[in-house]
Amino acid sequence: MGKTISERLVEWLVAQGVERIYGIAGDSLNPVLQAISHEPRLRWMHVRHEETAAFAASADAQVSGRLAACCGSCGPGNLHLINGLYDARRSAAPVFALASHIATTNIGTDYFQETHPTHFFAECTEFCEYISCAQHADQIMGTALRSAIDAPGVGMVVLPGDTAATEAACADPVLPFSRHCAQLTPNEAEVAQLARLINQSSRVTFLCGAGCRGAHDELIALARRVGAPIAFTLRAKEIMEADNPLAVGMTGLIGWGDATRALHEAELVVLWGTDFPYRAFLPGHGRVAQVDHRAEALGRRIPICLGVHADVAPTVRMLLPLVQQDRGDEFLARSLSRHGKQLLRMQAAVRHVDEHASIRPEYLTRLVSDYAEPDAIFTVDTGTPVIWVARYVQAQLHRRIIGSFRHGSMACALAMAIGAKAAFTSRQVIAVCGDGGLSMLPGDLLTLLQERLSVKILVLNNSALDFVALEQELSDMPNVGTALRNTDYAALARGMGLVATRVEYPAELPGAVRSWLLAQGPALLDVVVDSSALALPPDTSFIPSLDFAHSPLPQADMRQELDPVRRCVIR
Repeated sequence: MGKTISERLVEWLVAQGVERIYGIAGDSLNPVLQAISHEPRLRWMHVRHEETAAFAASADAQVSGRLAACCGSCGPGNLHLINGLYDARRSAAPVFALASHIATTNIGTDYFQETHPTHFFAECTEFCEYISCAQHADQIMGTALRSAIDAPGVGMVVLPGDTAATEAACADPVLPFSRHCAQLTPNEAEVAQLARLINQSSRVTFLCGAGCRGAHDELIALARRVGAPIAFTLRAKEIMEADNPLAVGMTGLIGWGDATRALHEAELVVLWGTDFPYRAFLPGHGRVAQVDHRAEALGRRIPICLGVHADVAPTVRMLLPLVQQDRGDEFLARSLSRHGKQLLRMQAAVRHVDEHASIRPEYLTRLVSDYAEPDAIFTVDTGTPVIWVARYVQAQLHRRIIGSFRHGSMACALAMAIGAKAAFTSRQVIAVCGDGGLSMLPGDLLTLLQERLSVKILVLNNSALDFVALEQELSDMPNVGTALRNTDYAALARGMGLVATRVEYPAELPGAVRSWLLAQGPALLDVVVDSSALALPPDTSFIPSLDFAHSPLPQADMRQELDPVRRCVIR
């Protein structure tokens, strides 16, 4: 017998540069696992939950820029992939996913564990198709891989266990794909029109998104010439915050700094490589221009007076010589001045630490940021961990900060840290977890030990789903379903075999953070943080339709309400 379809699939993966495949073994996957066992260039990464496998592959692909892979056995096994695959597609992470299937003779009979993967994975994949026979297996596998690489996004193959074990029809050598990475050059007339808009405006603000990767220096040079403050989205923090003297922070519900005011006071806002979805925080007046390589994003959120369908970097390079330099910088100076004052106020919880009070999450996050390596990779759980990381982890040119920022899934930090560390074993990887997030997939702490991944796990333990609690507070409703049982996650981790420490008092924190980051192997730091440190949205009192300054938080329950810029309510 010649090579099986499973062996052929492994050849395809190796040819496209895949080094790891994340998953859980299952009977319908056995032919594929057997093929993997004979290929030393492809490593099987055994996780404890398939959702972890998909998130790990997503993070692996995002930090490495290479194709990553995950798989799930038939029925419930591959169903668990769906959350992480949604995240991968929405994050434009090149991921190949294998959904194993029941035997072909049982499909359509309501058999044990029967599902229809091509139906329910259709929305979270660029391509998803079923391999029914050897004759078209290569065509389907090649198309799925090409779709994942070029979109980039998720390419999926649905493969029944019996088909996986059959002989492949094709024996030709599998060749690697070249990834198409040519930049989309703008139309010269559109660039000239954008230059006219900028030259006619005395107050210009830039809002930069994830599409600005590779254009950091050019955008700062343009903003300096224009006198434009630079606001950025959460996904662009790692791109545009570091070494940027014109940065004024983020807007949105978890925003900070002067970004929101700078956007609303501008005559012209230029959206660079962003599809920022929260329309309430975008300017409802003035002119807006947008530059994006995705045509469907242009004007999707708010009306625009000009859309440029192109990549950011070539557009900025063409624009620079067309922009006038004889303009004042009063608008920029006012924004930077306000921003500086707000930053000072935000540091209150960092500079003034009451050693007899509860640990503030702001102080904890800044300590971790200060002690972390300059090229550390941070993975972040959705919820208030994202707020503290967005505001207090300092971006540096080689740092990465990733999370489920477009899909918004809980319990992603630990899973993503597995993929990030597997891709870069020599770099420091820090998973910033909420206690609610970690409690959803705690079994994969064992994966760190089994796969020898020296991930550092930080648990912000406040015994609450506090972002949900914040939403309920802002809606003037009682907290329902947000309290969590007070759990010692350090004891749990030690029981699994990890190095783990629990910290309850501020004076213990600096030494504990240093020791945790220097620990050999995976280590967990469980920090009991102030459960009353709820982060409020930015000051939007200057926007009539969006006034958070008069929050519905019940005044009778407050002992102190701090400046809205600091955005913390202590109850």
